[in-house]
Amino acid sequence: MGFYINPGNGNFREIRNDDYIDKSGLIAVINQTIGRKNRLSCVSRPRRFGKSYAANMLEAYYDCSCDSHALFDDLEIAKDPDYENHLNRYHVLYLDITGFMSDTTLTGLPDYISKEIIEDTGRVFPEITQEDSVRKCLSRIVTETGRKFIAIIDEWDAPIRDQESTSKTQTDFLEFLRSLFKSEITKDVFAAAYMTGILPIKKDGTQSAISEFREYSILKPERFAPFVGFLEEDVKRICDTYHVSIDEMKAWYNGYNVETPDKKRLSVYNPNSVIRASESGDFESYWVQSSAVYGALDYINLDFDGLGEAAEQLTAGLEVSFQTQSFRNDLTSFESADDVLTLLTHFGYLTYDSEKQAARIPNHEIMTEFGRMIHKVTHRETMLRLRESEQLLSDIIAGRADAVAANIQKVHMKESAPLWYNDEQALRAIIKLAFFTYRDHYIKLEELPSGTGYVDMAYIPKKYDPSPALIIELKAGGTPEEAMEQIRSRNYASSIEGLGESPLLVAITYEKDDKAKPHHCLIDHSNH
Repeated sequence: MGFYINPGNGNFREIRNDDYIDKSGLIAVINQTIGRKNRLSCVSRPRRFGKSYAANMLEAYYDCSCDSHALFDDLEIAKDPDYENHLNRYHVLYLDITGFMSDTTLTGLPDYISKEIIEDTGRVFPEITQEDSVRKCLSRIVTETGRKFIAIIDEWDAPIRDQESTSKTQTDFLEFLRSLFKSEITKDVFAAAYMTGILPIKKDGTQSAISEFREYSILKPERFAPFVGFLEEDVKRICDTYHVSIDEMKAWYNGYNVETPDKKRLSVYNPNSVIRASESGDFESYWVQSSAVYGALDYINLDFDGLGEAAEQLTAGLEVSFQTQSFRNDLTSFESADDVLTLLTHFGYLTYDSEKQAARIPNHEIMTEFGRMIHKVTHRETMLRLRESEQLLSDIIAGRADAVAANIQKVHMKESAPLWYNDEQALRAIIKLAFFTYRDHYIKLEELPSGTGYVDMAYIPKKYDPSPALIIELKAGGTPEEAMEQIRSRNYASSIEGLGESPLLVAITYEKDDKAKPHHCLIDHSNH
């Protein structure tokens, strides 16, 4: 048993000792690639989405130096007809790139990894003549033992994401990977390979720099879609075990959408956040930024047209359209707002709908992070909108209805396209934009059942926040007096009884048939 070659099943044994969500179906997907042209898989997904757990599971399943029946016989993979055909039948080359980076410099990384692997072959196979290159060492092991390798490379993109990374260090590291998986020797040495990280493989021009790998990113996971994160049934089981609310779990950590090859859409959860919330009983943001590389603020502040506006729209809960094709899969080659938004999707700050070619913030956890960051954005227009949004809330609470109408009209005129200006849904989107700093004080609810109808929008003050609750009715056409009468006659205020002080009732309308589109507002207390 070695450090990198045939490291055994100890890592996965520790994982099984805790509560384990069965993701062994991933093994069947890899088994289907063994000995085929698509044997090399690069699977990228956001941090804290179980990448290392999956790598440890594969390591334990394939490693021929141990017997892993006890770890897998009760899992889903044991029902697969190929289960025994591949269990503990291969040499494993397991490389955790972050582990190597802690012991050397980026400049010396490729040579250091090569040296460590070569030395490990001597420890594991002392009877086999040691060669002077990794490829030769692995080839000799295959020749002498009659077993091929399964390569498992965890955090492959760590050198690309490192803050000290340069074009040369990236090129040298990619060349090391290319040399390891050169097409002429791959089929002779590797039965399959599973490489995982946050970013897809860096592009060389418009193509992947390591073209031998088939890529499955968070944008297009294909056959790996069910294994991106926790599925609904996984989370229900966890909630039942820990006696926590599935509804709160959904609100906080659900919302990442992925699509299977048969076009089935799956909604997945961040595994790390679900487990931590279940164990602690606290629903909060566990999106701890372990280093600046994950700080979305650094990228949102880049000087690209439309980026500040996109951040505002995302924070308001709206979708933003952009193209993903131009992104070079690194942290330095940004050329547009589209590239930055694509990066944020790979990092897990956004979820992307490929059919709409648009993204949104997936859940309350990430929205909390965006809410914190938006106050630090340095775009002048965004800073102005922050002040305007905060002033809007102040005007509502103070009852300054004319100022509220003027503020919303300004946003509406600026943001709305003429073709959909008269759509009431457009007015709802504009309200969201105008109130986009509400998360400092409120939780927003839409289409809330109440009395004999549905409240358009309700803003509930956060715990210990003294702000009054808000009931907002929107009308494209009509008068604010008519909208206010609807709020009262349908008893909308009953929907939030017991949630803070007596709510303010806010009726907002605009004259859609008037070219000037004047907006009107009426504010009253619910107990009047």
